[in-house]
Amino acid sequence: MLIRAGYDIGFRCEQPVPMLANLSVHASRNKDLRSVQRIFTTPEVPLYDYADGFGNICTRLTMPAGGATLSCGFVIEDPFEPDPVDIHAQQAALVDLPDDVLLYLRGSRYCETDRLLETAWRLFGHCRQGWPLVQAIVDHVHASIRFDYATARPTKTAWEVFHEGSGVCRDYAHLAVALCRCMNIPARYCTGYLGDMDLAEPGGPMDFSAWFEVWLGGRWFVFDARHNYPRRGRVLMARGRDAADAALTTTFGPVELVRFEVYTDKDMLS
Repeated sequence: MLIRAGYDIGFRCEQPVPMLANLSVHASRNKDLRSVQRIFTTPEVPLYDYADGFGNICTRLTMPAGGATLSCGFVIEDPFEPDPVDIHAQQAALVDLPDDVLLYLRGSRYCETDRLLETAWRLFGHCRQGWPLVQAIVDHVHASIRFDYATARPTKTAWEVFHEGSGVCRDYAHLAVALCRCMNIPARYCTGYLGDMDLAEPGGPMDFSAWFEVWLGGRWFVFDARHNYPRRGRVLMARGRDAADAALTTTFGPVELVRFEVYTDKDMLS
């Protein structure tokens, strides 16, 4: 399937403010792009891209006094197959994990493994390791968290999500990531586009989505604690230890978000 996706995001500021933006498709999906992907700004300002340590394409810019709008639109080809499932995927012993995977066992800004360790082992210590253990964690997070935009906040952590029982997709992902790490399963946070083309009915206002990946059977597998079933049409933008590594925008000064529009749908020419 050809997927048409993009955004139009507006900011207001009283003075020039530097910004980092993770608003490009992840480099691992570049080969699937079927149109030019370019970020435009209004007013036009210089942009500079670099790849960070997680393979994310980061854009550097400075918003002028008054603010700026960032927009982008593109077409990408996607197999539109469900997220892969392998119920026999095994959990690796810690001594056998690749060096670059060990990072995803450690606590991070939004995933406080130290605070959740005892709870995780109490809830999941009886589960069979590997895929069944991850699925048990996803089932628990999916059932215990209520999706609610009104309770979202940028500082919300996995520990707070666990106790408050509500949040948005990034909160589901943070809690599941933290619990997986507590059970010695490497897990990393992901964000990107996920449209409703595979749903029987529209899923509400379009937004960017968050999910996570775990290291099982020598590879990374996608899991989604909000939806808790294999989805189709994910387009990865950024990944990292948590949302601090994959923030859509990071500003270095006071900024107000004044417009936020995201679209993801089937390209009518496909």
